[in-house]
Amino acid sequence: MKLFRFFLVGIVFGIVMAKSEAMSWYRIQEMFRFHSFHMFGIIGTAVTLGVLGVALIRKFNVRDYSGRSISFIPKERSMIRYLAGGTIFGLGWALSGACPGPIVVNIGYGCTTMLVVFVFALLGTFLYGIVRNKLPH
Repeated sequence: MKLFRFFLVGIVFGIVMAKSEAMSWYRIQEMFRFHSFHMFGIIGTAVTLGVLGVALIRKFNVRDYSGRSISFIPKERSMIRYLAGGTIFGLGWALSGACPGPIVVNIGYGCTTMLVVFVFALLGTFLYGIVRNKLPH
């Protein structure tokens, strides 16, 4: 019952993704070909809301669901790290037509071919966990 609110947020997230067409393979391909502003507008809105959310969390010292204070630890800036990670993520996104959120929404919509993408996303996450300590963080 404690996790019900997270389940509810997931359902709302899926509905928003579907209604905004952010889970549409066609819309994602349009974005990567620079044929439409639709996805850039959605991503820009998400980034703006994220920045606003972090600012509010810091200002009001918001706590997580277990009562612990939420803190943000600055990381060492490394352009190579961001370029490499962004390139790998972007290639996967462009080739599959989905980032992690839309993968699950597409599966829920009945697009069974996304199960292949989902399996390989899990495999990639698992492999990252194995080699994480060997990577330059």
